[in-house]
Amino acid sequence: MKLMYFGDVMGKSGRSGLEQNLPMLLEKLSPDFVMVNGENAAHGFGITEKICNQFFDLGVDVITTGNHAWDQREIINYIDDEPRLLRPLNYPELTPGQGAGLFEARNGAKVFVAQIMGRLFMDSLDDPFVAIDKALKKHTLGETMDCAVVDIHAEATSEKMAVGQYLTGRVSMVVGTHSHIPTADAQILPDGTAYQTDLGMCGDYDSVIGMKLGAAIGRFMKKMPSERLSPAEGEATVCGVYLETDDATGQATRMEPIRVGGRLAEQLPS
Repeated sequence: MKLMYFGDVMGKSGRSGLEQNLPMLLEKLSPDFVMVNGENAAHGFGITEKICNQFFDLGVDVITTGNHAWDQREIINYIDDEPRLLRPLNYPELTPGQGAGLFEARNGAKVFVAQIMGRLFMDSLDDPFVAIDKALKKHTLGETMDCAVVDIHAEATSEKMAVGQYLTGRVSMVVGTHSHIPTADAQILPDGTAYQTDLGMCGDYDSVIGMKLGAAIGRFMKKMPSERLSPAEGEATVCGVYLETDDATGQATRMEPIRVGGRLAEQLPS
């Protein structure tokens, strides 16, 4: 099967970039399943029900979040009723929403999606390794699930890579989000798991990880409260990955980065 996953959508620029480019990518690559990280979609902070519905209308099957999951208060009630919107799996047990799910792709395949959040330089959550082990306990790649994707939403590249290596052979793909910078290490690990440390963002790269320059730079220079951060509004580069898996085993057979629009050099799967 074929799958696309796009990195953190940053504000209006990211939403517009996705809206403009996703139809072309759907036509060109004909994916069976589409995912988006939406935790910065609402002016850089969280996501709303309206934006979720816009993504679903575009053809997105699952939306992940991260440490900004709760920035828009309205999402707290919505997330319990919308299984296609995930928050990190290793939040405490009574946290609203779900961190993993089994979904049906366009071709009828069963796609397992989970998100975990790292703990280095992040909020102190439950152990992500234990959380993903527990979620995978009832599932086997190539048997109960045809494809399995794990998002590790984390600051440290070492923690992301540790998760990728820990899960190799057990899932189809492990990818990182949160850093907003696409990494150049897309690969298939020896046991058949595709891996990339960070997908990058869908947003304006003439920025500081998607935020307007003045306020972002000022925070580093002055080390004191300044104007509120707000998303840069130039043309977005839409960043993500394209994955193909073996229908029999669920192992990755092909992984390529996607970059289209905006300032970064274009890269599209052939």
